[in-house]
Amino acid sequence: MAELRPSGAPGPTAPPAPGPTAPTAFASLFPPGLHAIYGECRRLYPDQPNPLQVTAIVKYWLGGPDPLDYVSMYRNVGSPSANIPEHWHYISFGLSDLYGDNRVHEFTGTDGPSGFGFELTFRLKRETGESAPPTWPAELMQGLARYVFQSENTFCSGDHVSWHSPLDNSESRIQHMLLTEDPQMQPVQTPFGVVTFLQIVGVCTEELHAAQQWNGQGILELLRTVPIAGGPWLITDMRRGETIFEIDPHLQERVDKGIETDGSNLSGVSAKCGWDDLSRPPEDDEDSRSICIGTQPRRLSGKDTEQIRETLRRGLEINSKPVLPPINPQRQNGLTHDRAPSRKDSLESDSSTAIIPHELIRTRQLESVHLKFNQESGALIPLCLRGRLLHGRHFTYKSITGDMAITFVSTGVEGAFATEEHPYAAHGPWLQILLTEEFVEKMLEDLEDLTSPEEFKLPKEYSWPEKKLKVSILPDVVFDSPLH
Repeated sequence: MAELRPSGAPGPTAPPAPGPTAPTAFASLFPPGLHAIYGECRRLYPDQPNPLQVTAIVKYWLGGPDPLDYVSMYRNVGSPSANIPEHWHYISFGLSDLYGDNRVHEFTGTDGPSGFGFELTFRLKRETGESAPPTWPAELMQGLARYVFQSENTFCSGDHVSWHSPLDNSESRIQHMLLTEDPQMQPVQTPFGVVTFLQIVGVCTEELHAAQQWNGQGILELLRTVPIAGGPWLITDMRRGETIFEIDPHLQERVDKGIETDGSNLSGVSAKCGWDDLSRPPEDDEDSRSICIGTQPRRLSGKDTEQIRETLRRGLEINSKPVLPPINPQRQNGLTHDRAPSRKDSLESDSSTAIIPHELIRTRQLESVHLKFNQESGALIPLCLRGRLLHGRHFTYKSITGDMAITFVSTGVEGAFATEEHPYAAHGPWLQILLTEEFVEKMLEDLEDLTSPEEFKLPKEYSWPEKKLKVSILPDVVFDSPLH
């Protein structure tokens, strides 16, 4: 639950933002991380020392549901001569470390990131006659913040967020998001580390798909060239009724050329997925890696988890010789040594099986595998094959319903435990599948209907008996079962 108030009005748990005339004694009580971010806001908006602010009534560190302590809302006049319309500018407080006392974020020093290292911003076009900013963007930002806190996945410029619903709960076509650097907010050095500002950009479904097939940065650049679709500052207009490809059909040609030349920068997704080892009997709990092994599937070890996370992070880099990052030597037995446990160890912290020595979980070569995806995840398989593997890269599906992962690798990726001789290999619940270029081309032909998933009924099965590989596209309910 949140309340709306001017940031200069006293709140139940936090003092007001210190304006230029704030008493010295009062300013000294102001949380240092919060003070540093407010300083950047005052630099940008010196005439708005006390903007309207949505504040969490019960703070996250007191058991409340909202990770962001505050969302400030400023009025930005834009620049009509530069095709920048007047708009509302929203700025979050809480993804970074505001307090420095470990109540929310672990303090790790001043040289690295503060908390998660960033705050969110959002620019919403001001409607004619609108005297106060709508508050729905604050809840949108809270939703993204909850994802970050719960998943430990941070955002980077160029990332996309599949939302599948109008951002303002209207009938708008703006139903997904891209992320980019805020064009005005500068990085801030706080006493608890550095904070950067990532701006949310609302996009249509077709623009999201283009970002997935190519890359987010490329689509952001196209949006900047279309004033009504964002313009130079990428301002979201919820009333926009056309995609950039409908506004300027030539932009699709640029995307198609980019996909052909660059491939996709999307290195992996969190998904509803699973896999079975068909070379083992289903009742063999010790070796089968099904999405359903009783109710206690073996968890990814700490080293596997770190390698998958690093794979997803580094996959955005375009390398001439893609490499799966080596297992971090500082992580042993599923625990992090030389520092106190923190929330960043959450994938390993709540299961005794997490501390099974990494060396005891052997890498197994599999003869036959069955991959399972829901419809949304399955629709990304052609992207994985055409946009990633045919360009010598890798792509990872990380399960959101169980501690399991599937990584597709091409023959040009180093550091994989799947090889051309043994193309299916598993390390605990992490499966790697190595596909040759010839087989990728064959799969793309057979999976062509996945690009139009609305045209087929679930479940759908594809099989390559000569390769001992089967892929099933299944309803969501299969993955939502309590046993999965």
